[in-house]
Amino acid sequence: MGEWHDQVPRGCLRHDRGRHECGLATERYAAVQALLAEGKSLAAIGRTLRLDHSTVRRFARAASLDELLVKATGRLSVLDEHKPHLHARWLEGCHDIPQLHRELRERGFTGSVQCLRRYFRAFRPPRQPGRKQQPVSRPQPRPAPKPRRVIRWIMTRPQHIAAADAEELKEIRTACPHLDAAARHVHDFAEMLHHLRGDQLPDWMDRVLADDLPALHSLVSGLRRDFDAVTAGLSTPWSSGQVEGHVTRVKLIKLIKRMTYGRANLDLLRQRVLLGP
Repeated sequence: MGEWHDQVPRGCLRHDRGRHECGLATERYAAVQALLAEGKSLAAIGRTLRLDHSTVRRFARAASLDELLVKATGRLSVLDEHKPHLHARWLEGCHDIPQLHRELRERGFTGSVQCLRRYFRAFRPPRQPGRKQQPVSRPQPRPAPKPRRVIRWIMTRPQHIAAADAEELKEIRTACPHLDAAARHVHDFAEMLHHLRGDQLPDWMDRVLADDLPALHSLVSGLRRDFDAVTAGLSTPWSSGQVEGHVTRVKLIKLIKRMTYGRANLDLLRQRVLLGP
């Protein structure tokens, strides 16, 4: 028995407990809903089923059985990092457990096919005598990330993105061709800027105009108006930081002059700038 226990993946053992909790949750949900339909109060249901009042309230307020089952199966397991892929494939209509297991093996999954069977079996209500088996509940897809997070992923170098974020960004780009094209153009422009390849700007602009991306088309129109300046900025190592510093200093001088009501001469302004913080 001990040797067999060691050979079974821990995720499967945890999922057995999850399966038991799913069955218990299903029975309690059915009993609570039946008593509610009879007009019983929560206190009366708790006394009848010998359940705590908070437990009865949780089963009574649950929007559906799936909500309780998802919570019951939301424990950590060896399947956690592969669940987004499983959910996506399941929603695509692939319900072939051996096929899903082969795909996970290619992604580095080390568990057995029984782990997958137990995971998807947990979404089925238990079979009752004399009643037909109800259809499988779909695993709930994870919520979409906020646009600001997606923009940050696109603007970050691929080697600096966490593995989980990179995988999620890949799924988003696969589902949205327009976003995939925009991310590709952003990456190409960043490479051109980093390696000072301003000579590639015309080809980049042509590739952008070939895609249906109105926002980037507007950017290309602006770049064309200052094409020479932009090309120089993408080709030379020089920066306009010094010029901007002088502009800021001039603005400071103007501010000091206004503070003295316009009566400060050049000597006083010079002392204020040199001795100022």
